[in-house]
Amino acid sequence: MASIISSRQTTTKPQPRLRYSPRWIGAGLVSGILAGAAGLYGGPLIAATLAGVGAVGAGYALAVEPRRIQLHLHDLHFRDLPAGLEGLRIGQLSDLHLGHRYSFTNAQRAIDLLLAAQPDLIVLTGDLVQTRSAIARLPDVVSRLHAPLGIYAVPGNHDYWEGMPHIADILREHRIQLLINRHRVIERNGARLLLVGVDDHWDGRPDLALALGGAPKHDFRLLLAHCPDIADEAAAYGFHLQLSGHTHGGHVRAPGLGPLCLPRHGWRYDMGHFQVGAMQLFVSRGIGGIPLRFGCPPEVNLFRLYRTDA
Repeated sequence: MASIISSRQTTTKPQPRLRYSPRWIGAGLVSGILAGAAGLYGGPLIAATLAGVGAVGAGYALAVEPRRIQLHLHDLHFRDLPAGLEGLRIGQLSDLHLGHRYSFTNAQRAIDLLLAAQPDLIVLTGDLVQTRSAIARLPDVVSRLHAPLGIYAVPGNHDYWEGMPHIADILREHRIQLLINRHRVIERNGARLLLVGVDDHWDGRPDLALALGGAPKHDFRLLLAHCPDIADEAAAYGFHLQLSGHTHGGHVRAPGLGPLCLPRHGWRYDMGHFQVGAMQLFVSRGIGGIPLRFGCPPEVNLFRLYRTDA
């Protein structure tokens, strides 16, 4: 099976960094026309009311929801899950983007919530920092993490942009295993989980064949990938579960409109739980990012694995 490589090597036509939803663009145009008409024909009171509603909405999206960090519990069921992995608790932290407003507070709150849930292992699915200066404060965050079966990480595009070598050194110093096209075998109650980490799809060189190379006999395959859109290839490689981030859920969402915008390599799977062939995929909304969220609060996740015979 052919290895998966970076889109920089396979795509000749440049892709946009962000893709904006045509639904949102159309809704914005219609809303602007209606608001203009209401203000013109409804008089000063209607105009003032509309301006007030807009200001309240903007204030909520800029100052309230970006700080509403939530812990979500997810029970995932797998056919023929080995008994030794029954009830395994996996904590996911994604897209801390340290350096943005609220990011350090959100990260510390997320860790409080996650540690209280007592995960067996913790995974970090990329974009730990937003600015180069924030790397110096990364130890204040990751030093608090602990889990009986270890802590594992994969890089994100912002980690490469801001200083991947320095970030890798910090993770190593705090006994966090950085998996770049590598795997680890985790044993629990006689069962073996193959934990695989793949390089970032945007600025790295993801290679699933390399990551799986030499893997010993195992019972369950879990993939960590910052960008979710590698899921189609991952499913073909026989993974049972993929955990990703990158999209932030689009930051702004509304019923019927979906996400406002999505980043490159996050266009197919925007947020939440998906079934991709025989593989399950979960895409986290993340913890940080630009301090603008509406209908898409930041989250930290805990997954519990269970067996199903269905």
